Amino acid sequence: MSAKYDIANPGAAELFESLRAFGYDLPTALADIVDNSIAAKARNVWIDLIWAGQESRITIRDDGEGMSEKELVQAMRPGSMSPLAHRSSSDLGRFGLGMKTASISHCRCLTVLSRSAPTSVAVRRWDLDYIASTETGEWRLLKGPDLVSEGDLGLLPKQASGTVLFWDRLDQLVGTVSADDETAQKHFRERADAVKQHLAMVFHRFLTGRNAISIHLNGRKIEPWDPFMEDIDAVDPLPAETLTADGAQIEIKAFILPHHSKISSERHALGAGPKGWNAHQGFYIYRNRRLLVAGDWLGLGMQKEEHFKLARIRIDLPNSADLSWQIDVKKSRARPPAKLRKDLQRIARVARGQASRIYRHRGKILQRQHGDKQSFLWTHLTRHGKTFYKINREHPLVRRVLEDSVDRDASRALLNLIEQTVPAPLIVINNAESPDGFGLPFEGASGELRKAMEAVYSALRQEGNEPASAARALMGMEPFNQYPELIAGFLDEITSAMAARDIEKRGFE
Repeated sequence: MSAKYDIANPGAAELFESLRAFGYDLPTALADIVDNSIAAKARNVWIDLIWAGQESRITIRDDGEGMSEKELVQAMRPGSMSPLAHRSSSDLGRFGLGMKTASISHCRCLTVLSRSAPTSVAVRRWDLDYIASTETGEWRLLKGPDLVSEGDLGLLPKQASGTVLFWDRLDQLVGTVSADDETAQKHFRERADAVKQHLAMVFHRFLTGRNAISIHLNGRKIEPWDPFMEDIDAVDPLPAETLTADGAQIEIKAFILPHHSKISSERHALGAGPKGWNAHQGFYIYRNRRLLVAGDWLGLGMQKEEHFKLARIRIDLPNSADLSWQIDVKKSRARPPAKLRKDLQRIARVARGQASRIYRHRGKILQRQHGDKQSFLWTHLTRHGKTFYKINREHPLVRRVLEDSVDRDASRALLNLIEQTVPAPLIVINNAESPDGFGLPFEGASGELRKAMEAVYSALRQEGNEPASAARALMGMEPFNQYPELIAGFLDEITSAMAARDIEKRGFE
């Protein structure tokens, strides 16, 4: 009787090429490798990105428990563990793919050395070019100490136990460029900086505290980046909540970060994170203290906006919640289960409301309500429930232009035309797509800023304001109040010029 099934083993070369397309970038790929080191109870992880053109290499070494020959072979198998299998509550893995897919997404040759005391060093290699050349479709995992140099093999005997990964033939990152290609070398270094920022963020809770680990990149220890700035007294944490979904308990805590006036400029710059203040608002999802999602409103119908940028909310998940939260292989995406959406929306609204109040209190809206009418070029009006923006006719420069204009009717018509054609829909769309993409007024144009400052100051003086009064008005006026150092220099020049004229006048007298 013939068999009722066929054996349909996947071709090794073909499947490996497909696994390379999971979408890892270099920082997320290396973070996946660090997960394995932490699971192996490593206290130190050393990552080196070594530039040598097409011979460039990345090494990842740890001092964890290491693996025996048998354990290493199992770890090198694609799908080495079922995502449905029971795991330790502290396990950072899930799919049994991380080390392999993360590595081969960037290299065509992955070599792993491992040693679990007191055994000898075990060596295994996946070489995609070798597998493709055999044309057998076999999953040939190369082995033996002769695969590596004496220098490479000598890394682990210095430790009681541990593991080293070598990524060679970095076709995705480097390709076939020469070592003296300055553009490629610059890109290589930029990716190293991105790795540093990403690891500092993803593992910040592992890099601090009594049992902290250390991650070293190119010989330098990575310092943690805490998105919640918990070491600063000015941070306002809201009460924590515990929610339950599908049998898993979820811990949620919101943090309202301080306005920049409450902290030093250095701390404010640090708090912005790799992508800027606006991009880093929202929920931060952690799985066993490891960051998965850094700043996202999780499809809850909320946009990233300037006045909510001080709100950051921490969600702590156990790894038993992986399926309900749709954790992906790269551990870079998560989506809340439907039954939690209303609670998360409620918590987000409270946090966003708190952040908005701080921002409005300290920012421009309150200035518009209580400031000098001359301070703002644009005024905000509401008629019949609709919003309009008008140019402030009381602004000193606008008033001067209208008074000095040869054709005042044409000047007023121009102002009306500008007001009626403010591209509000386009501004809203651009802000939603790229909330940190708007430049400051006169950004990169200090010469034009200076000319505008001089024109407004001159208009104030022509209206009869004394120099000191005109200077005070300038200090509180948009957009000059965003450039205090330039205003100070400008006013110093005015003061010096006035003093020189007084001296000259007294000399004539």
